[in-house]
Amino acid sequence: MNKIVISGYYGFANAGDEAMLTAIINTLRQLDPQAEITVITGNCAATATRHRVRAVKRTDFFAIVRSLAACSLVISGGGSLLQDVTSSRSLYYYLSIMGLAVALGKPVMLYAQGIGPVRRRMARKAVRRLLQHVQMISVRDRESKRDLTAMGVTVPPIHVTADAVLSMPTVTATAGEEILRRAGSDGTRRRVGISLREWRGVQQYKTAVAAAADVLQTEENVEIIFVPMQYPADVQAGEAVAALMKTPALVLREAYDTAEFMSLMACMDAVIANRLHALVFASLVHVPVTAVSYDPKIDSFMTGIGTGICGTVERVEAADVIGNVRRQLQQGGLTPAVQQRLQHVRRQSLRNTYLAARLLVGKEGVRKAWRRWCRLV
Repeated sequence: MNKIVISGYYGFANAGDEAMLTAIINTLRQLDPQAEITVITGNCAATATRHRVRAVKRTDFFAIVRSLAACSLVISGGGSLLQDVTSSRSLYYYLSIMGLAVALGKPVMLYAQGIGPVRRRMARKAVRRLLQHVQMISVRDRESKRDLTAMGVTVPPIHVTADAVLSMPTVTATAGEEILRRAGSDGTRRRVGISLREWRGVQQYKTAVAAAADVLQTEENVEIIFVPMQYPADVQAGEAVAALMKTPALVLREAYDTAEFMSLMACMDAVIANRLHALVFASLVHVPVTAVSYDPKIDSFMTGIGTGICGTVERVEAADVIGNVRRQLQQGGLTPAVQQRLQHVRRQSLRNTYLAARLLVGKEGVRKAWRRWCRLV
């Protein structure tokens, strides 16, 4: 039996990170249905119940060491784990997990990670020294590969794939419609979903989005709905923007799992977000998106699907948001060009499965596992 340990930002009620974990676990279970999967998490009960895995507390050093010592593969899974913008402590934490695995002689894979920014000299040196000893690196965009190359990472080869969530099957709007009905949305108007996070006390994007939402609600007769990706922080961010509006808006105040959040996105006619995975979820269900960027990962995703950002959290204008959303409402969905690019990045995301298979079942079993997975997706 393969025993796999997955490390990442899990158990913190962040829909994007939980979706990445779901995608990785689905991949592993298709490759090896008997695999025993252990997740290092901030909430053991929630992670074990939601994902049907073993769970160890991210602060329980001895439990982590025991899990690593017994495993056959360690996956550092998805997201922007290796960066020192929000916190250098988190970067060293994730490096330490991989370092322990390397010290114990365990193969390590970076799974569709977004790298950086890593700005501090010692942090860049630590990333380079550690990653030279892992067995597989896949990153979700070319910028991440460039960052690793600039840091001096030369082995193993760096594979550019795409965000793990892009490999997930889509869902219907049924669950989302029920959530919205309970929240008081009757569905008589077109809906514009807004998914925002706080960012370093910046106020500009909140003011701009609030002003744009007022105009769209008044002149386009849409319903503005704030949808939280991380609970409860994004509820508070939504309430803060709604308080700046002159017209009433609906703020959803519950936590949602991956399927529920994607279903909510499927209920929208357009989405405004500075949350990467709100943009990803909406695109997967063919809902056009307006991106307000705070991080290069958002720029990379939007470029990857053939569009661009509307502005940054520091420099975005209400008029630009209004114009972008109006065009999308007139189009009534994703353009054919964007749909084609989206299919390409979904195929790139599936390459993560192939790369994991090389470590999990060995080269001799890769072709068989790959064919089996492709039949299922």
